[in-house]
Amino acid sequence: MSSVPAANPAVVPVVDYEPPLLRERPAASAAAPRPRPAPPPRPRPTPPPAETAAARAAGAFADAALRRVLEVIDRRRPLAQLRPLLAGGLVDSLLSVPHRHGGEAARLRRIRVQPIGAAGAAAEVAATYTRGRRLHAIACRVQRVDTATGPRWQVVALHIG
Repeated sequence: MSSVPAANPAVVPVVDYEPPLLRERPAASAAAPRPRPAPPPRPRPTPPPAETAAARAAGAFADAALRRVLEVIDRRRPLAQLRPLLAGGLVDSLLSVPHRHGGEAARLRRIRVQPIGAAGAAAEVAATYTRGRRLHAIACRVQRVDTATGPRWQVVALHIG
């Protein structure tokens, strides 16, 4: 009896498909590569609407108004100083915001202004503020209103998160 094992037909060696390692760079072909066509020139982007003068004015007003709102919530500023900046019912609604005893003061961090309409008479504002290590959100809508002394900006909607 021979002790030669029978060949297993299920086991087949795998063919090596890897190319051999080149020690030298391949020679350049005789034909020069075709140059790629230049991409078409891009049109100049139009400035975003936030860069208009009305949007900048709305942003500057909203920045100042939101800082004052946070100072009133922290009891660092009297509520009466908000009356010219906020619409009537909004001033009274700030009385219901809980007072922050101790702890750190709120600090406005980032503000984003989105103009509403083509006239630039209103804008929606989203902002973030920190109190200690926590990050919070605050949003408002500012609108240019006509008064006896002339047009001015006013916060007409406010949401504090």
